[in-house]
Amino acid sequence: MSEKRRAEIEAKRAKLAELRKARADRQKADAERRASEGGGPSVARRDVDDLVSALIGPGSRVDSAVDSPVSSVPGTPALGQIGLPGPSALSLSGRLSRQSDVTSDTRLSMGTTLIHSQNGATENVIEREMTPRIVPDLIDIEQELFELPQKERVIYNKEVQTMEIETEPVGVSEEEIRERIMREREAAEAERIAHEQELEAESQQLDEEIAQEIREMTEEEKLSIFSAPEFLDFVEQSTKIIQRALNDNYDYIRDYTIGAESGPEASEGRIKCVCAFYDERYTKNRSITDIDWSPKYPELSCASYNKNPAALNEPDGIVAVWNLHLLERPEFVFHSQSDVLSVTFSPFHSNLVFGGTYSGQILLWDTRSKHLPVLKTPLSAAGHTHPVYAMQMVGTQNAHNLITSSTDGTVCSWLVDMLAQPQETLELIHSGHNKTGEVAITSLNFPDNETTTFWVGTEEGNVYQANRYDRAGAKAGLNPYDVYKGHAGPVMGVHFHPLVGPVDFSDLFLTCAVDWTVKLWRAKSLAKPSTSVTHVPPLYSFDEADDYVYDARWHPTHPALFGTVDGAGKFDIWNLNHDTEVPVVSTTVGSGRALNKLRWERKDGRRAAVGGSDGRLYIYDIGDMALPRESEWTDMQRTVANMTGGGGGAYANGVGDDSARVMAGR
Repeated sequence: MSEKRRAEIEAKRAKLAELRKARADRQKADAERRASEGGGPSVARRDVDDLVSALIGPGSRVDSAVDSPVSSVPGTPALGQIGLPGPSALSLSGRLSRQSDVTSDTRLSMGTTLIHSQNGATENVIEREMTPRIVPDLIDIEQELFELPQKERVIYNKEVQTMEIETEPVGVSEEEIRERIMREREAAEAERIAHEQELEAESQQLDEEIAQEIREMTEEEKLSIFSAPEFLDFVEQSTKIIQRALNDNYDYIRDYTIGAESGPEASEGRIKCVCAFYDERYTKNRSITDIDWSPKYPELSCASYNKNPAALNEPDGIVAVWNLHLLERPEFVFHSQSDVLSVTFSPFHSNLVFGGTYSGQILLWDTRSKHLPVLKTPLSAAGHTHPVYAMQMVGTQNAHNLITSSTDGTVCSWLVDMLAQPQETLELIHSGHNKTGEVAITSLNFPDNETTTFWVGTEEGNVYQANRYDRAGAKAGLNPYDVYKGHAGPVMGVHFHPLVGPVDFSDLFLTCAVDWTVKLWRAKSLAKPSTSVTHVPPLYSFDEADDYVYDARWHPTHPALFGTVDGAGKFDIWNLNHDTEVPVVSTTVGSGRALNKLRWERKDGRRAAVGGSDGRLYIYDIGDMALPRESEWTDMQRTVANMTGGGGGAYANGVGDDSARVMAGR
């Protein structure tokens, strides 16, 4: 259920609670009102009488006659004994009538005193309040008025003191007022009941809506939600976060009051396998062809994979980005229509990943996008048409190019935002070759701070220097005169010494080949190119391996440290300041299947990533070996001087034995 829908349900529930509370308050108020009315009916009666008195005026009250005697003054003749000559007469009921006043009528209280003059010319009526008094005797009087059409007999006794005066209605009667009040009360009660019924209906509707929202979904509804892209993206991201937290190996109950004990990863000469990345779905039956570390996030590494022959419906090549905090599955998976043979992170854009394929295409993936590449080169003669085994990004943040090479001797320079056609194309041709002039490039590397000159390893076993542009004393293309000859088989890797530390060793580079050797070379000065064919010998040859050596890489921070991986599944770490004959650490990785690639972590080189034919990416921690001492650079100078001081001994040792070993291995 979405946050928006949950908020709507909570609002409906709050409104329902308010309605119920208001209804309870009204019921409580009605109960209190009924209780007050039941306890004092005289109060309600008095309220009604006061309302009637206010409506019809105080002159219509008849209760004064009830409480007063007939005459207010002793000796006053009774009202029935007064004769009224002339056309006017006063009825026994207290009504004064005249022929000239037929239409007028006046209410007279029983306490009114009428004074009549003897000549009948003037009549005076005086009204005054009657004070109740005790009458000792009641007198019955009978008087006949000949002016009246009929006799009326008035009798006074203790039970009846006066007769009810029937008056013509001048205004609204008391009964009508009471009926009106009752009707108004009934209407108000009906309106209240209708309002309560409306609130009850609305409450029931809200209950039904809430029940509808929280009801159990059907299988079709569940399937539609589970297959929605938004739901899948949410599950993908949230499960990654949970798995990262679960894979955190921090000791939350560590007691810092106890003395620290040095673990095996911190001891000198020991390395530790941190993890092995493998996914049954994506990497099964695939081999790792290349590895790289993210330049921005030290926990991220990527690996390229070739085809899975058992899965025809899966993409031929993939690139998986792995996270050290997410061990069960890759952080990202990118697809390719061809085997991916080389891969590299862009050092200037942390979201971009480049890949070279077996078909010759260059692909660009973006971690912010989906599985498919966002850009790719066309399958045409303008770019590569042969497998791309080597690529490297050179330049600066504002001016950089991707350099790629294929086995047909073509080197292309690409702008990262335009892969439709290469910015430059260079054909490396060697005229000394017998059958073809092409140079089959298997590896490529630029020295640090160099964007024009690079070195390539070839299938014939030689290493050549080449230029992207014409420069002083050298033309663009392959330099056929300086031949770094030493390997008896295809060169699998070339890597220059990083430019770090107080001493510059950037002219030293390592090569490895299928002749089971690793060789150390010194590049010739670019200021003094050769004018004739010159064979440049290696400085030293490392012959410890017993199988093809597929990769050799200098350590990024330690000047004398480098690592190698071979076909026997061994990961060797060499320290030239310690020993040049055997590695300081040699370990068999995994099940012992061939290892194809090795990459050091870019920042401090504490971790190394190795991968091979079993499809697993192994991460090793080398501990304190990655921390160089201050004397390492001077020791390395001394070691290199000893290597070069031996004359051709190193070269003779490196080549002669290698040739015999390769022949024996075949």
